[in-house]
Amino acid sequence: MHFDYNEEQQLLADSIRRFIAKDYDFDKRKKIVASPEGASDDVWRTFAEMGLLGIPFAPEYGGFGGGAIDLMSAMEAIGEGLVVEPFVATIGLAAQLVARGGSDAQKRAVLPAVIEGRLKMAFAHTEAGARYDLAHAATTAKKAGKVWVLDGEKRVVLGAPLADKLVVSARTSGGTSEPRGISLFLVDRKAAGLNLRPYVTLDEMRAADVTLKGVEVGADALLGTEGQAWPLIEEVVDFATALLCAEAVGAMKHANDATLEYLKTRKQFGVPIGTFQALQHRMVDMVIAAEQARSMACLACAKVDGEKDARERARMVSASKVKIADACRQVSQESIQLHGGMGMTEELKVSHTFRRLTMIAQLFGDAEHHLARFAALDRS
Repeated sequence: MHFDYNEEQQLLADSIRRFIAKDYDFDKRKKIVASPEGASDDVWRTFAEMGLLGIPFAPEYGGFGGGAIDLMSAMEAIGEGLVVEPFVATIGLAAQLVARGGSDAQKRAVLPAVIEGRLKMAFAHTEAGARYDLAHAATTAKKAGKVWVLDGEKRVVLGAPLADKLVVSARTSGGTSEPRGISLFLVDRKAAGLNLRPYVTLDEMRAADVTLKGVEVGADALLGTEGQAWPLIEEVVDFATALLCAEAVGAMKHANDATLEYLKTRKQFGVPIGTFQALQHRMVDMVIAAEQARSMACLACAKVDGEKDARERARMVSASKVKIADACRQVSQESIQLHGGMGMTEELKVSHTFRRLTMIAQLFGDAEHHLARFAALDRS
């Protein structure tokens, strides 16, 4: 298969890489991570000016009508640079739910602001005890006259401390783990009764636990049809998973490049350690794992863009995530081991890449979860 990017995709990736090299190098990234916000509004505005935030949205709302394939090269560049701004949380998850499930009025109110960089979002869905079960939702939404009242707790909501609006999943009917009965609501982050407990994740991203106590939203806050959000949630999480796969490829590229450079320059017994055959074999295995991961990321992005059969889309995304998760583990751990003790220090970017790859392997389902999902879909 032909996996090269077209001219527009390559130009976008090159623009992001130039920006990262000039204005988002490792030292500047460390300052951003150490800031109270943990992300940069200037960087977000730059992404908007590049057109990056509008790629996967329809032209009538100010976007470019692209998909995951069009974002692949950009996600690889984001992975290489270890960008901490909430791109997947906003563009890959929350705004996608609005774009795919919202009314025209909701889209016009939200998407142009997202595309212009004026609005960040987060998807509040995961809960205690859910593990990776997307159908698990104990948070409730009850009608009270003309409003909905939301009560419950959400855990590890990626990008929530930076978000202006949240898309919150809540159960309007059915049991805690039933797919049917889940609804989605647009909620302002400053809504009365909504509280956040923010923290920094292992990979230096920002997340929060969200508590909703009697949060009232209007009838116009409901996204899509009441009680029928689960297929949309699964579709959008598959889309975000495909983007993560592409980001992982970029992070693996940096890990491999940094490790190869170290093997060429670090000397032992008077010669570069890269001349030792055992280390050469390990480096080759890392490169092969990254190339295989890139192929699977291409498959995942192609499927979330073009596959009409939801089962087949889910099956291929799970197959891709299994391979990506395995490659994340192999490349990240080998890069640290081949650097020796230096690889664990805060001063080396490769140690931060290790953390990000470790987290990507777990996000939206680890290898074990997706292997079970793939097998279940294969049997049905």
